[in-house]
Amino acid sequence: MSTVSDVSSGSDVNLGHIAVSAKPLDKFREFLTLRGKRLTPERSLIVEEVFSNHEHFDTDQLVARLANRQDGRSVSRSTVYRRLTEMVEAGLLRKVARHQDREVYEHDYGYPQHDHFICKKCGSLTEFENDGISRALEQVAQQFGFRMEGHRLEVYGLCDACARAPRARHRKLDMV
Repeated sequence: MSTVSDVSSGSDVNLGHIAVSAKPLDKFREFLTLRGKRLTPERSLIVEEVFSNHEHFDTDQLVARLANRQDGRSVSRSTVYRRLTEMVEAGLLRKVARHQDREVYEHDYGYPQHDHFICKKCGSLTEFENDGISRALEQVAQQFGFRMEGHRLEVYGLCDACARAPRARHRKLDMV
């Protein structure tokens, strides 16, 4: 099976969800409790906003989404940075790529194993699933006696739009 979702262009192709034992907020609360911390209203707000939709995002985009909330609740930029780090440690998020000096995050909890095409020019991320890649990795792991628990594949190159040849412009002198 091969599924593609170009999240940067808003395509409707969806990778789906996988069954999880707890909601993201409950998983985060459990993570914090094990570390002697509590789920503050700010932490809760950030988790709710991050999991309100499945998009790749950077910190600035999340800060902007939080600032534009209709309920007037907000969180400082420094708090967002610290909470994202905690959410990565808790297994809720993962850093996918770095483009133009920005870290890009995605949900890691409740979503199936998938990989990414990352455009080096515009930074677009295209998600895809491919069972053939997974099977090939399992075979290689077996050859080496390695117990594979998952994989992360990021393929860098140019997206279709960036790879297209620029349209030739006629110089004014050529048209005389």
